[in-house]
Amino acid sequence: MISRQKSFLLYTFLTVFSLISIFPLLWMLTAATNKSIDVVKGRLLPGMNLIENFRNLTAVSDVGRAMLNSFWYAAVLTTGSLIICSLAGYGFEIFHDRAKDTVMSILLLAMMVPFAATMIPLFQIFSGVNLLNSTLGFILPTLSTPFLIMMFRQSARSFPNDIIEAARIDGLNEISIFFRMFMPTMRSTYAAAMTITFMNAWNSYLWPKVIMSDESRMTMPMLIANLKEGHYTDYGVLMLGVTLCTIPTVIIFFCLQKSFTEGITGAVK
Repeated sequence: MISRQKSFLLYTFLTVFSLISIFPLLWMLTAATNKSIDVVKGRLLPGMNLIENFRNLTAVSDVGRAMLNSFWYAAVLTTGSLIICSLAGYGFEIFHDRAKDTVMSILLLAMMVPFAATMIPLFQIFSGVNLLNSTLGFILPTLSTPFLIMMFRQSARSFPNDIIEAARIDGLNEISIFFRMFMPTMRSTYAAAMTITFMNAWNSYLWPKVIMSDESRMTMPMLIANLKEGHYTDYGVLMLGVTLCTIPTVIIFFCLQKSFTEGITGAVK
């Protein structure tokens, strides 16, 4: 009886907090189908205004262009970041020495520097080399991050040295070992890093807002921010924009959820 009571209380507790956790998502979805006045009143039931909200959204902004821009920037940044950070993490661990430990410590200290502190110097540099309103200007500041390097370095510690030595004896060079042996083995780590990097790139707002002055380069977070400008905000349209911006990251996370968990915990298969 006691064990049943404990189980009941546990499941009740988990159910309540699960509902609290998903409530913002449910409210966003229902708000996207309601009129602005209903959203302001706090209506929690789905409405019949979804098509009208979509028409208003596409009338005031180029959603398709913003989605394509966000996909392009996120895809390029994710691909480049995975290659560079995994190479760095692999090198830090496989060719380990005290000098590399010192460099890694400096990189980890750099994580404590807020991006806002480096944003103005970065803008001045990028402006001087004509990288404003460009894909390269978007991706360079976050192409390599200490967190991802540390993550791949930790994963490389579980990569068997015997395999590396055997591959070297067979005549493989270090690049071949990395691409043909390390990368396939660390699929879960790459999946976790991909999820984190894609979400950060997709949701990035401050840096694109600084360097992207051309409307044709606008991303989804920038588009949503523009919907709040002016004397009147249509909250139904705004929440529909937020919903459209959220869908890709939700799909990426659920598709890679299992690999993401394994990668974060350092599992190697």
